[in-house]
Amino acid sequence: MDKSNDLTNGNVLAKLLGFFFPMLLTNLFQQIYSVVDTAIIGKGLSDNAVGAVGNLSSLSLLIIGFSMGMTGGFAVIIAQNYGAGDMKAVRKSITLSVKLSIVMTVILTIAGCTLLKPILLAMQTDKELIVDGLKYGYIILGGLVATVAYNLFSSVLRSLGDSRTPFIAIIISSVVNVVLDYLLIITLHTGVEGAAAATIFAQALSALICFIKIKHTSNLQFGKDDFKGDKEQYLLLLKNGMPMACMNSITALGCMVVQRYVNDCGAVYTSAYSVCSKYLNLFMLPSLTAGFAASAFVSQNYGAGKIERIKQGVRVCVSIALISYILLGAVMILLPKQLATFMLNETETISLTVQYLKICGVGLILLNLLFVYRNVVQGMGYPFIPMLSGIAEMVLRIPAIILLLPSIGFKAAAYAELFAWIGALLLNVIGTKHYFNRINAKIVSNDL
Repeated sequence: MDKSNDLTNGNVLAKLLGFFFPMLLTNLFQQIYSVVDTAIIGKGLSDNAVGAVGNLSSLSLLIIGFSMGMTGGFAVIIAQNYGAGDMKAVRKSITLSVKLSIVMTVILTIAGCTLLKPILLAMQTDKELIVDGLKYGYIILGGLVATVAYNLFSSVLRSLGDSRTPFIAIIISSVVNVVLDYLLIITLHTGVEGAAAATIFAQALSALICFIKIKHTSNLQFGKDDFKGDKEQYLLLLKNGMPMACMNSITALGCMVVQRYVNDCGAVYTSAYSVCSKYLNLFMLPSLTAGFAASAFVSQNYGAGKIERIKQGVRVCVSIALISYILLGAVMILLPKQLATFMLNETETISLTVQYLKICGVGLILLNLLFVYRNVVQGMGYPFIPMLSGIAEMVLRIPAIILLLPSIGFKAAAYAELFAWIGALLLNVIGTKHYFNRINAKIVSNDL
């Protein structure tokens, strides 16, 4: 086992922060190029183009989020095997994960391209946005193999304690993405198709970099036996991956319903919601990253049987989430207009965006803690509570947007988020305490 990537020994704070910061920068660069991408589309094309692309965010979470959940679930098993020091099982888990991911990619690509237009229509997408939405969506879904490959290979590396290689991959691909965006949209006037093509090319490049690192990792020299099918291992990977994939997709369905009611109010609402989603994705990054760090840390230490070390790691990750709220929640509350005008041009769209950012800025602490506790439960190998929390998010979001939109307008979309976060957080906090108590009882029983 590579000791530099081993999260089961050494100072907990130092190990977690050393793993956390490269991953944070990785996620930050991803979001920065997403924000810059939106800004280039908005300034180079129009607010409607921003709306057309942003309108696909919930659909992307449904399809791409499913693949991210699945590969994330695979990574938990890989990390637990790595923590236990069983490199044969690590190699077997990786190869079988690749096979399952190939099958998943084919299914999702066909389903996504087939259902794209019906879903956009079902979401009550404004006619002004449909054409650009289809152009952008077909390219993104057609290139899904690049997205899944990056998600899988980066998840594998993080499960082995390597957060630096995905960081390097994203730095390179982010720069390439922004340059291609400017070239294709501003210089060559290719429209939203150029933005989609740039995104796929950048993801393929980052996937290639991660793959090369895995291939050249000394203790991952794959042999023929590693590629043989193993029904028991397939079932174990799917048992952990499917609930996490379903959680992401169920959450996305709730978001799509919110998007549908927002779209009902016209293109101005759609564009505002698109920008709000971009900023929310940006400001939740530290806590999202703390959650990913918790998942890898908990998985490795769970495999090594170090429960007290897991509890120390959870406290560190919760502290990161609280500090993130203090710093970034304040930005959303105090500077919403400056954030809105960076991407948007129209006064009404800016005004709506300001309303949303202030409300979600206040409640950001709920989302921050949710990411940590949900990943702790997942890292211990119990994915069903997180899946139930995804259902809770959907169940709470939908009535909130339906009941509140007629009376308070666009603010309803923000309150729908808050209600969803509260319900999901409660389930995962309860789940974390339950599983810790269960593990402690098991340890006491074994000692007797």
